[in-house]
Amino acid sequence: MPSLLLVKTSSLGDVIHALPVLSDLARARPDWKVHWVVEEAFACLPGLHPFTHKIVPVALRRWRRAPWRAEHRREWAALRARLDALQPDRVLDLQGLLKSALLCRLAGGEHHGYDWQSAREPLASLFYDVRHRVPREQHAVVRNRCLAALAMDCDAGAPCDYGLHDSCVAARAAEPGAAPLAVLLHGTSRDDKLWPPTHWVRLGQTLAQRGLQCLLPAGNAGEAQRAAILAEHIPGARCLPPGPLAALLPVLAGARLAVGVDTGLTHLATAFGLPTVAVFTATDPAATGVFGSAAAVNLGGIGRCPMPAEVLGELERLGAC
Repeated sequence: MPSLLLVKTSSLGDVIHALPVLSDLARARPDWKVHWVVEEAFACLPGLHPFTHKIVPVALRRWRRAPWRAEHRREWAALRARLDALQPDRVLDLQGLLKSALLCRLAGGEHHGYDWQSAREPLASLFYDVRHRVPREQHAVVRNRCLAALAMDCDAGAPCDYGLHDSCVAARAAEPGAAPLAVLLHGTSRDDKLWPPTHWVRLGQTLAQRGLQCLLPAGNAGEAQRAAILAEHIPGARCLPPGPLAALLPVLAGARLAVGVDTGLTHLATAFGLPTVAVFTATDPAATGVFGSAAAVNLGGIGRCPMPAEVLGELERLGAC
């Protein structure tokens, strides 16, 4: 049985944007096995898609902090041995970075990736056996699907499918009778992408009045502190402490709706098919917005901060509250 090794290590949103590639391959190449090299923090994600065969976790983020530690050298050697044992027929670098191209070369097989004009880091293209031209101005999901279609000689024209529907249904069925949940994804990597606390409070109070319980996840201590402040002003709100991504998956998948800033978890809510409103204040949703779901909406943009009433209006239009 032929096999393909995908390389898409990080970040959270980037890994989610690559999931539709698996759905495309499941339709067009059902006789292939697909493996995935991914950063250890996100290793739970490819396994949510039924077409993933083997997951190969890497720890580049951890290793680069102390590359000469004996433990890290052993882990690197184990990674090389595991990739060598897979013996894939083709290797596809969906990331287009030097680090992903180097990982790509650790495995045997025919290496595919973006050409010089298409790669995020053009030097990465030098490491591939076969290079493909994919316009850079397209959304990341479209770029991933186009590159995979070129590498595997198949079609990427079907509707976008993240392949996580069964996971979402199972999580919702696990809590019968529970209050509907609204997940407020307030944390992000850049301060200029944050939504004002007063806006979160106003939205949360309205959702609480309509019988939803607001959940406030946190990825670090700073986000946990902000979540606690918001929860003080939103009736019935519950803070979720920082923890592994895997612990948040069933919570998010089982929610009634999600509202989030420009962050990977907002894209994950979209992948689960939840009614999702993405709030943008400093980035362009045409390039990084939620994508591929009729239940997902982008609001705002560079220099334009949406108001709570706009978010609520979209949630009502989607039938979420």
